[in-house]
Amino acid sequence: MNDDVRNIVLGVVATAISGGFGWFARTYLWRRGLRRKQAFFGLPTGSDCLFVVNRQMGGTEGSVHRHDAFALLEISALIKDCGATVQIVTHDGARQGFGERAEFCVGGPASNARTTAHLASMLPGVRVNLDTEPGPDRGAIHVGGETYRWEKGTVEHVLLARLTNTEGARPVFLISGQTAVSNQAAARYLARHHERLAHRHRGASFALVLKVVNSQAYGPDVTELVADVTRAARTPEAAAV
Repeated sequence: MNDDVRNIVLGVVATAISGGFGWFARTYLWRRGLRRKQAFFGLPTGSDCLFVVNRQMGGTEGSVHRHDAFALLEISALIKDCGATVQIVTHDGARQGFGERAEFCVGGPASNARTTAHLASMLPGVRVNLDTEPGPDRGAIHVGGETYRWEKGTVEHVLLARLTNTEGARPVFLISGQTAVSNQAAARYLARHHERLAHRHRGASFALVLKVVNSQAYGPDVTELVADVTRAARTPEAAAV
């Protein structure tokens, strides 16, 4: 074997080894990322989760606003990535506890009875104004001494929370928005920033207030984190406003 042939063989071997290590590294990183995503969402491979849909405000019984349906699509992609399956139920048909399987609950207390139950049992420091008459505080979210108001088409707020009642229990993800657009915005925020949220909160419960800016022009695309209200939301005394 002359030097030229030897160099070619060594080059091929080196390329194969480098490619093998590269494939192994990419596979390892992908699997590690998948495990972290599954742990954050409480969705191990082959598991089942619950998606609780609200009713459309002003719509017929059982109708769902299209932006709430889009929120379902945003979350369904996450569930599929984790290798889990989803059961979709209406807010008044979800008569079961929480913790045995992951749950995604979408809609504010005015349109979702299960959201009302979750707020009362796990976020007692949050109050949502349910007045039906027009006014500056209609739909406002009160928590931690602050009031987050809704200005139609201009500013909309949504409470995004990850909640667990005991160690090892599967989480409930609560998306309680002032509008259907804000619900979709929170679902999209969760999908885009779950790695950051998992790192920041390290598997613990959290409650965040997000702001959707100028939805009339931008839809659910421009969303900002306004405040981390975890402590205030979980403290009953903080409900006084």
